[in-house]
Amino acid sequence: MAVFIIAPILLVVLYAFRSADGGFTLSNFSCLPGCLPIFARSFWLALLSTVMCLVLGYPMAYIMSRLSPSRQSLCMMLIMLPMWMNFLLRTYAWMSILENNGFINGFFRSIGLISFLQTHFGYTLDYIPLINTQGAIVLGMVYNFLPFMVLPIYTVLIKLDRRLIEAAQDLGAPTHLVFRRVIVPLSIPGVISGITMVFVPSVSTFVISQMLGSGKNLLIGDLIDLQFMGGAYNPHLGSAIALVMMLLIFLCMWVMNKFDDGSGEEGGLLL
Repeated sequence: MAVFIIAPILLVVLYAFRSADGGFTLSNFSCLPGCLPIFARSFWLALLSTVMCLVLGYPMAYIMSRLSPSRQSLCMMLIMLPMWMNFLLRTYAWMSILENNGFINGFFRSIGLISFLQTHFGYTLDYIPLINTQGAIVLGMVYNFLPFMVLPIYTVLIKLDRRLIEAAQDLGAPTHLVFRRVIVPLSIPGVISGITMVFVPSVSTFVISQMLGSGKNLLIGDLIDLQFMGGAYNPHLGSAIALVMMLLIFLCMWVMNKFDDGSGEEGGLLL
């Protein structure tokens, strides 16, 4: 932990408060107000991706938890299968699907949608812009990080005490009430873990935004990457931005953990 976690964080802090000549300075943080739109865009897209992963992932995890063990194993393999492929290859695949001459636009042309828009609505393009948009970035995040939402929730759901559900049913609670008052509260720890595991990589990603957004929608990760790998090499500024991002992420995680206090133990008692 000291070598692989604490030491790199200390180096980031050291670079953030140092100037190019090695002296102490706070000037590295002076440009942060101008980066507020990038911070806002990054947190908004990460929040949107996390919500979509939760909306898609919770039903998937719930359905999986109610299947037979053999079918659960099959569903788990199908969810994990894309992760066996390299992250960049998966994103490149979406570039081929979303590009102007890609699969989706080719399908739209084949069914006459493009020509219909051109004829009746004065549409001038021969394709529908899908790539290099914020929607494409969100789609890439959801596709790549959805398993991180499904697995924690599924792990909690399969460990639920079925006697609590049976007790609620014996007391006359209908199915929707059992789900809302028993199952959902008991699964909150998995939901919190899933939200954390999706939000943190989403807010700090840069590969997805570069490949599916073509640099037109700059995120925090892109901004940090430019300071270390771009032409304007400035590791001190990059470290300052990274430090602020880490503090904001820790703050978000602290707020999320507040919703997890005792919910795993008392959720079934809400009925």
